[in-house]
Amino acid sequence: MVSLRLPNIFPTAHCDSESGSPAPGSSSSFTGSAASAISTVRSSVKNVVTVGESELQRWRRTFEANAKTVVDGKNYLDRDQFVNAIAPTGDLSKIGRAQFAILFRVADSSRRGLVSWDDFVVFETLLKRPDADYWIAFQYFDVDRSGTIDFNEFKNVFMANVESTSIPFDFDCDWVKLYLGKKNGTHVLGYTEFTQLMKGFQGERLRQAFKYLDKDQDGYIRPEHFKQIILEIAGHKLSDAVIERLPTLTTLSPGGRISYSEVVAFHNVLREMDMVERVIREATAKSKDGRISQTDFIDYSAANSRYSLFTPMEASIIFHFVGRGNPTARLALVDFAQLLDPRWRAPREEVEEKAARSTTMTVVHEIANSIYNFGLGGVAGAFGATIVYPIDLDPNQRSTIVGQLLYKNSLDCVQKVFRNEGILGFYRGLGPQLIGVAPEKAIKLTVNDLIRGRAKDPETGRIELVWELFAGGMAGGCQVIFTNPLEIVKIRLQVQGEAAKAEGAVPRGAVHIVRSLGLVGLYKGASACLLRDIPFSAIYFPAYWHLKKDVFQEGYNGKQLSFMETLSSAAIAGMPAAYFTTPADVVKTRLQVEARKGQTTYKGMADAFATIYQEEGFRAFFKGGPARVLRSSPQFGFTLLAYEYLHKYPGKEQPQPVGSLLTSRPEDMSKVRARNALKILLDVHGDFGRRAAGSQSPLATSVPSSSIPA
Repeated sequence: MVSLRLPNIFPTAHCDSESGSPAPGSSSSFTGSAASAISTVRSSVKNVVTVGESELQRWRRTFEANAKTVVDGKNYLDRDQFVNAIAPTGDLSKIGRAQFAILFRVADSSRRGLVSWDDFVVFETLLKRPDADYWIAFQYFDVDRSGTIDFNEFKNVFMANVESTSIPFDFDCDWVKLYLGKKNGTHVLGYTEFTQLMKGFQGERLRQAFKYLDKDQDGYIRPEHFKQIILEIAGHKLSDAVIERLPTLTTLSPGGRISYSEVVAFHNVLREMDMVERVIREATAKSKDGRISQTDFIDYSAANSRYSLFTPMEASIIFHFVGRGNPTARLALVDFAQLLDPRWRAPREEVEEKAARSTTMTVVHEIANSIYNFGLGGVAGAFGATIVYPIDLDPNQRSTIVGQLLYKNSLDCVQKVFRNEGILGFYRGLGPQLIGVAPEKAIKLTVNDLIRGRAKDPETGRIELVWELFAGGMAGGCQVIFTNPLEIVKIRLQVQGEAAKAEGAVPRGAVHIVRSLGLVGLYKGASACLLRDIPFSAIYFPAYWHLKKDVFQEGYNGKQLSFMETLSSAAIAGMPAAYFTTPADVVKTRLQVEARKGQTTYKGMADAFATIYQEEGFRAFFKGGPARVLRSSPQFGFTLLAYEYLHKYPGKEQPQPVGSLLTSRPEDMSKVRARNALKILLDVHGDFGRRAAGSQSPLATSVPSSSIPA
């Protein structure tokens, strides 16, 4: 559910024109009857002046799919069917079905317990009003449909919809009398006056609740009392993580208790949550590292507003709950999700819940799941390797004798391979590459994901850079068990094709190479392979994730990366990883290529580094560096792209990022409006409507049928 008032993302769509559905400007303008206003709206709907046909078709489809009650040959929605039609699917974590049933009484204009098609169209049209939340609240409190609300109506509706165990509210207080007068029935509220009363009502409830719980009148309450107040007036606006930490507000000041100032400050943060989010989004976007401190938050809000928006205490409260008690923390946008999104859940909680739901998972199922993940890595790796394999022929190659190159440059390499071996020469050695790529990619991706998952903060889902580097490095190290034999066979297959032409020898296959090398020989140069793959993955994976999050802003306002953005993130991350590990790749290649007559031999990795430097200079370590970038960048780009999309294909549920509540599809907007229409009523009490629904009666008051306008 969405209880905080976020910035408008969608333009307001008006079904009723200014003249067609005038919003009452005063009690006198509304004295005629609320029913006349409803009939005016209904007539404007029937004219279908501004409502698009596609929208009416969506409404009709929703109505017909849920209207199963038939009376005199016509379909109607009863209470449960109406809730099914308007309640957002899977969005009942903070607003229960009973509370969505509040809207049924408003839609049921005839008070017959059923909603017709005409009623449904009128209701959906009313939801499109920019003031739909206040309009719905007014109609709900206006029991007798007189167009005004008196003291008894206001009190009775409140009492009928709030649990008897709630903190009591004194309706005989001076605040209520300021709006409704000292003599009951003397002053009644029209629509606009009612909206002002509702805007201040929660603040008065907060004041009375604090006074009621402050038994010794010393200006402090216990942490559990503070939690009780917030749960009643704003529990639906907070995530479970923040609710659990409400008592920790006592740590902001000594004494172990909470003052009225702190309660008011916390309430002000909730009331201005849309501005809190706006400041956070803009400040983090302009920050160099995408993070802000408490001082940055105050400075930015002060510099970008005419008047002071937040007091130091309010800023401290924001960072206290988001930073989990660390007032000096520099926080990114994702860290604020637990405060901004009431449906936010810690990543580990979601994993644990899924595991709890899967208690019947058998060993066979777990093995099958592992095979499935290995398969995804294998398919993704094979896809990437096949696309860029011809580029792998580019020369990191040795001299036939010292100072003489087998290929002059990349173009010379391509020309000679094509002339001597044809197009198939570019794919020589692809078989072993594809055979080994499945376990290689599966291990690399699995190990990286496993360590990252363990190192993530259980609440924010963030991971420290040192753990990102460690996860990538471990992934690279673990893959060497498969990549080293693969690399040595591949390199010898590639080199022998050209050498065979020059020497008149017959090329040998991969099986011959494996037999001649033996098990130990297959791991020749493994130390250099580790020296290359560990830093490569340690650079690549953190760069990939930070490019997605920080450059392409994945998750910002619910954004999902496009095909090209995902490919670009994966490809760009491979560039520095490939180039800076080129020296290790050169040494590994020299160690793994079978030496022939006249070629330099190396005793080991240290000797190879020293000999290459002495004979060929420092530049030799980066020989083929650009070509390596040209190969690794697109290979890992297409591999990670395929891996991401293969994981998305089965429709795996993705965690909701910050701001994702703003990205509803057009066909869901009606349900979003229905949810938003409850905002004012929920400000009366977080559990407003649950008691009435439990008693199957929306109101405790009874209105004679003769008093209901026709």
